[in-house]
Amino acid sequence: MNFFKALFGGKEEKPEDRKRAEEERDFDVLKYDGVRALRSGQHDYAIQCFNHALGMKEDLEIRDYMSQALIRADRLPEAYEQLMKIAEAQPDNLQVLIRMANVAYMMEDYTAVADASEKALMIDDKCVEALFFYAKACIGHGDTTNAVAMLTKAIGLKPDYTEAYLLRGETLLSAGETAEADEDACHLVKEYPENEDILMLKARIERAKENPTEAIAYYNKVTDANPFNANAYRERGELRVATGDESGGQADLKQAEELEEQQNAGNEKQDIENEIKDKYKSIDPYGVFS
Repeated sequence: MNFFKALFGGKEEKPEDRKRAEEERDFDVLKYDGVRALRSGQHDYAIQCFNHALGMKEDLEIRDYMSQALIRADRLPEAYEQLMKIAEAQPDNLQVLIRMANVAYMMEDYTAVADASEKALMIDDKCVEALFFYAKACIGHGDTTNAVAMLTKAIGLKPDYTEAYLLRGETLLSAGETAEADEDACHLVKEYPENEDILMLKARIERAKENPTEAIAYYNKVTDANPFNANAYRERGELRVATGDESGGQADLKQAEELEEQQNAGNEKQDIENEIKDKYKSIDPYGVFS
């Protein structure tokens, strides 16, 4: 072999080049296996693969995948750390900051939510997602006035921002601004007459307005939309008892108790995983870096 290489001008591969090529192959295998494990729900194995890969060399794309695996494994502080490292390398990456705000919100770290949102707004002061998360941070800190202001600004920038309308309505209701909350609820019910969360808001508003008949009618719509909504049964039951329907109210309260017991006995980890999947199912792992 060496004779032919010398005859035809070939070069023998150096040991360091061979080692480098092997490391590159190992890195690619770890990345591929990690991504495949992540997509098939094997989160712990995916995390192991990504950790090994990062031990070989720094790679922001791997950190992005790692953050997703950690989120789905309910290891939120570690996921947040991975996103922080990406943000340090790419301080103008708006989507990473939004994801940081989202993860911080799931951790109920409202100071971190506000910090990530503020940084995002410094990049783009018209980013409605940043305004939305900033509002959530304000709510977490008990600052309903600024929360409503942020949500109002977001709605002004995106008039069809349903989530912002809903959160503003809920926030106004909690602050005792029933009439203003009802404006948001009526707008939403008109647009989405079968949405469970919107119907629940409207039911609570009617209850706050001391309109028990209307409130019960909306609670009925909530249970029609979702027969497993324990809060709707409980609140309707309380209202029925208060208005003299003792048997109907007690039946609702019993149903609420049974549903809560079933939900508490269920797989809470699976519930968390499903929630996270819903939030992240549309995320392209590569899109963060485009």
